[in-house]
Amino acid sequence: MGIVNPGFLTIYDEIPKDLLQICEDALWNRDPEATEKLLEYAQSHGKDVTAKVEEEEWRSQPVRSRLKHALVKGITKFVVEDTEEARLDKVSYPRPLNVIEGPLKDGMSVVGDLFGAGKMFLPQVIKSARVMKKAVAHLIPFMEEERLANLQGADAGDENDMYNGTVVIATVKGDVHDIGKNIVGVVLGCNNYRVVDLGVMTPCEKIIEAAIKEKADIIGLSGLITPSLDEMIHVAKELERAGLKIPLLIGGATTSKTHTAVKIAPRYKEPVIHVLDASRTVVVVSNLLDKGLRDDFIAELDEEYDEVRDDHYDSLKDRRYLTLEEARSKALRIEWRRPENLPPQPHMVGHKVYDDVDLNELLPFIDWNPFFHVWQLRGKYPNRGYPKLFNDASVGEEAQRLFGEAQAMLRDLIDKRRIRASAIVSILPANSKGDDIVVYKDESRTEVAGTYHGLRQQAEKDRESTDPYLCLSDFVAPASEGIPDYIGSIAASAGFGVDELAAAYEADNDDYSAIMVKALADRLAEALTEKLHQDMRRELWGFAPNESLDTEDLLSIKYQGIRPAPGYPSQPDHSEKTTMWKLGSIAETTGIELTESLMMHPGASVCALVFAHPKSSYFAVGKISKDQVDDYVARKGASTDEIETWLRPILAYDA
Repeated sequence: MGIVNPGFLTIYDEIPKDLLQICEDALWNRDPEATEKLLEYAQSHGKDVTAKVEEEEWRSQPVRSRLKHALVKGITKFVVEDTEEARLDKVSYPRPLNVIEGPLKDGMSVVGDLFGAGKMFLPQVIKSARVMKKAVAHLIPFMEEERLANLQGADAGDENDMYNGTVVIATVKGDVHDIGKNIVGVVLGCNNYRVVDLGVMTPCEKIIEAAIKEKADIIGLSGLITPSLDEMIHVAKELERAGLKIPLLIGGATTSKTHTAVKIAPRYKEPVIHVLDASRTVVVVSNLLDKGLRDDFIAELDEEYDEVRDDHYDSLKDRRYLTLEEARSKALRIEWRRPENLPPQPHMVGHKVYDDVDLNELLPFIDWNPFFHVWQLRGKYPNRGYPKLFNDASVGEEAQRLFGEAQAMLRDLIDKRRIRASAIVSILPANSKGDDIVVYKDESRTEVAGTYHGLRQQAEKDRESTDPYLCLSDFVAPASEGIPDYIGSIAASAGFGVDELAAAYEADNDDYSAIMVKALADRLAEALTEKLHQDMRRELWGFAPNESLDTEDLLSIKYQGIRPAPGYPSQPDHSEKTTMWKLGSIAETTGIELTESLMMHPGASVCALVFAHPKSSYFAVGKISKDQVDDYVARKGASTDEIETWLRPILAYDA
């Protein structure tokens, strides 16, 4: 039987005659030696032979060409010896710096141009950066030696002169996620910008201090969770107070052009720009630092952001909200005593800790689509994700190559136990009281162990709509019904050992592997959560014992119940995590800790509440009014300032 890929078909007459003869003899059984001849032909004409010939060809080129080729192709094998050869050529490169300014910079210019033109993809660019870093690392000791020798002289030169500009980047205080920031740093470096990376959890004072000390041309802030949005506002205010005149770039998953224009930009007189992804960063930075383009670029930006602000405030005026009491009167009503609505009774009540999970068990549960998004490989049709992405004409080949390398690293991580995963699952007695879910210490339900506080939809729906105004508490039986119900939760991490491993890669100038290991750890953490949720449905809670869903069905949420996470649309308040951590003693039992901004550490961690009722569904709370904030403040026993800080992105008014 033949397996044919139409993409590899060629014109019959263009098949080499010797190969055509062998193939026809094999197909028509005309030569008893056809098999041996095919094997012999493959050995002398296969990919390995072709690659070897190509390798030999580029290795025979002048060193300048070899370095350029290595950078464009991302080949690290010979870069140190080639860099050393160039350094020793004192006629062409009198100083070590000349090697960087010459062949290395030329090679990275090609990489930058190809990336900008869409002819190279992010994984390839980061591999090129790995080559560049290894070459520079080899030259640094010689440059330092030269600097010391010239310390008393005046011709040592300013190292910064070789760069297009200096960019200070940081993940803001309270936030530990850095994959996006690291990618931006690599891409800027590939385009000949000097990048000063301050890492994660960076206090405002350190950002300002570094910007002044490093003579920064640009400051870039990154953040993943909603509390980071407030910290970015604080940094903008402090930059203004310090009198700095440095443009500010904003990026990260929760950031947006609207939030940047409405909340951050008004706090700082210099340009404040939201950058959607790494590929756009270079365009923005180059426009800001080009004297001929800067003024027009900023003028267009100001005009665009003025429109964004106007649209935002107009939408707030047009939007109508029910009072909290009106919204509660239109809550989801479940007839709890009907047999089909009775809450499922769990097989296990309490906590179950999973220590050092076997990562092999998680592989079938991995959702690979977000992995390719990290590397900005979305293809022509982004909704056609993995594995259809491999057939995409533009990115398919690179996606397959990246996937293969991911599989190899994943196998290495698992087989050599380089990272570790742990988790806790809880199923606890609970009932709802208004918009809150009260969790009891035991089945007697006489003593409260903790309370999850809910937020209810208030934005007015279509007048013809009969849809309820939802709150998570609607999915749990009210205490007044006298029906026992339960609330579940999951906290899971596959990030133990990841930071150390990534740091080791970075120390070896291997950003590609550092980013890869973090991206894979994120996928494993999500997969662990997916598997544990399945175990709850089938066994621990047991309300879907016969469930038989494949991975695609699981990722399409075809199972019964939901698992919303604090900080996400159904409960946008990250501070609700503290209740989950207290009820399960999560930090003590699993090692997953909360930062002061309630980020989970290690970064590759997931937490979620679990609802079993078949009528539970995902929803977005949306914007809420002041009356609900006041009610929420009273229920939580917190201050208005504190609650408005946590809920700022969903407030329907200016706090």
